[in-house]
Amino acid sequence: MPAERLRVDVEGRPLELSNLDKVLYPAAGFTKGEVIDYYTRISPVLLPHLRDRPVTRIRFPNGVDDKSFFEKNTPAATPDWVRVENLPAPGSTKGRETIDYVVADDLPTLVWLANLAALELHTPQWKVGEHPDMLVVDLDPGPPAGLAECCPVAVLMRDRLALDGVESYPKTSGKKGMQLCCPIAGTQSSDDVSTYARRIAQELEQAHPKLIVSKMAKNLRPGKVFIDWSQNNAAKTTVAPYSLRAQSVPSVSTPLTWDEVEAGARGRKPAVRQFVAAEVLARVEEYDDLLAPLLDGGPELPVR
Repeated sequence: MPAERLRVDVEGRPLELSNLDKVLYPAAGFTKGEVIDYYTRISPVLLPHLRDRPVTRIRFPNGVDDKSFFEKNTPAATPDWVRVENLPAPGSTKGRETIDYVVADDLPTLVWLANLAALELHTPQWKVGEHPDMLVVDLDPGPPAGLAECCPVAVLMRDRLALDGVESYPKTSGKKGMQLCCPIAGTQSSDDVSTYARRIAQELEQAHPKLIVSKMAKNLRPGKVFIDWSQNNAAKTTVAPYSLRAQSVPSVSTPLTWDEVEAGARGRKPAVRQFVAAEVLARVEEYDDLLAPLLDGGPELPVR
């Protein structure tokens, strides 16, 4: 039988949605229609963080329990109204010099991507044609450490960055870890940003060797939190705020308050945890966009 299709108009753009009843998160019974609904409802706070950034998608056509694939390039049959930017492709595994990237600046593009089962949306720390305007500190716990162990490391990193006048804003990864996002001036290269992040990570490792590791080697990570400074490489991307993740349930990369993180660092309840789509929509109703300051710019980093 042909797949059921629904023609809709999204802000004046024609779209054909399909298989809305297909379950993409089997353990939760969460369907593609619910994925599209989530991305539509979260779009007022998500789109500002996607704007002008090429988006890498991770697609799960048959759900999170089946095969997935990364997609950087523009897919076949892309509508002519979707913004496409031809950009250098540093680190391309296929040896391509440039890639035609999708830029999700508006709701029609976001709905179109959700209809393609692009569950995860990842962006670089830079906008098209510009230097990085954000520093990202990725906190990756090595088992048996988890999100709880990320909390005291996040507080230590926040306080250290503040000494240099750099503000940081926490979010869950939507999986096991946490990220700190820091607005910066956008006047320095990704190499300069990575160098700064590496130096701060090494400082904290030296001060707290039982808690923190800054080296890439995986055999050093068990029971510690790896501060992945390399996320600031020009070729790397980070999961976007409010993006779904491919877990058993529809978890989301969720902005946190520092009160929540500090409570987690002290072992107090309710502990920081990963949140699912419905909870994140409710949190936005309560807090609005906790990462809105990322859109206002920040200082130059003291690179030395």
